[in-house]
Amino acid sequence: MQVKKKVVYNSLFLLIVFLLTIYGVFHGQDLNQMFEAIKNVNMIWLLPGVFLVLFFIWGESIIIWYMMRSFGIKLKKRICFLFSSVGFFFSCITPSATGGQPMQIYYMKKEKIPIPFATVILMIITITYKLVLVIIGLGIPLFARGFMHQYLNSILPVFYLGLALNVFCVSFMTLLVFHPVLAEKIILKSMDLLEKLHIIKHKESRTDKFKTSMQVYRETAAYLKKHKIVIFNVIIITFIQRLALFAATYTVYKAFGLSGTGIWDIIFLQAVISVSVDMLPLPGGMGISESLFLKIFSPVFHAVTLPAMVISRGLGYYSQLLISAFFTMAAQIYYTLKGER
Repeated sequence: MQVKKKVVYNSLFLLIVFLLTIYGVFHGQDLNQMFEAIKNVNMIWLLPGVFLVLFFIWGESIIIWYMMRSFGIKLKKRICFLFSSVGFFFSCITPSATGGQPMQIYYMKKEKIPIPFATVILMIITITYKLVLVIIGLGIPLFARGFMHQYLNSILPVFYLGLALNVFCVSFMTLLVFHPVLAEKIILKSMDLLEKLHIIKHKESRTDKFKTSMQVYRETAAYLKKHKIVIFNVIIITFIQRLALFAATYTVYKAFGLSGTGIWDIIFLQAVISVSVDMLPLPGGMGISESLFLKIFSPVFHAVTLPAMVISRGLGYYSQLLISAFFTMAAQIYYTLKGER
């Protein structure tokens, strides 16, 4: 019942943000011209884009399958694909993608996977997922100044804010993992200060819950020290996985019959959007992602930037949402029938 309430609440929130995004993006635009441009795209080029989205979802399932085996848990790859789909679906519909991992743990419990194992695996996936964004985000200002001046001048404050938030998140999670005692002291002191300032009320349950959660970070640290090669391989797979999703925009570029801009420029422009919106409290970065696309891809798509944004977001976010929703329903049906048996 609690799960169903969450789904309804998040779906309503997603719908509201979606409607506001539609209004903000299309208000005052020539929609007839946009639809005419979309009708003229070469649909054949969009098929590889859908495949890249599927590959993106499948990539996480391979990471889950691979790390489960390091714990001695042998699962079928199709079951791991269901876990991956559940994670992406609930990440797509919840602010800051906070709903994905709790739901993955919920379904992993149905396979009798111990919660500590599941939590450590998902923690490492989160860290590597954001680490890849940080590496790309830091690499652009360090090694691609010309790229920045050509495309990003109009959105640099948003980009740097998103990058700073991701760097902080990865640094903080790394501190929690590798220095759990120090991190625990810092957080408990911070909680005491907030209580003294009457910003939060004192609750023993909150402190107890936090201390319990710190055990996850200790277990993660132990796993990282013991499985260095596994972690290295997970980072490589994550890089490939994320670049595949970013490359979906290049298929949109080719679908419009355009040329002159290289695939890597388009991949890194899409990466910039992800870096900028990843930590913002909006499902799928909805609203801000569309606005950033219209600004930084204008020199690439020129007159068809708006229809290109519609198709690109359709591929990169909405098709991901629909595909993962389909397999989330499949997971629910599968485990319902399995429970009845």
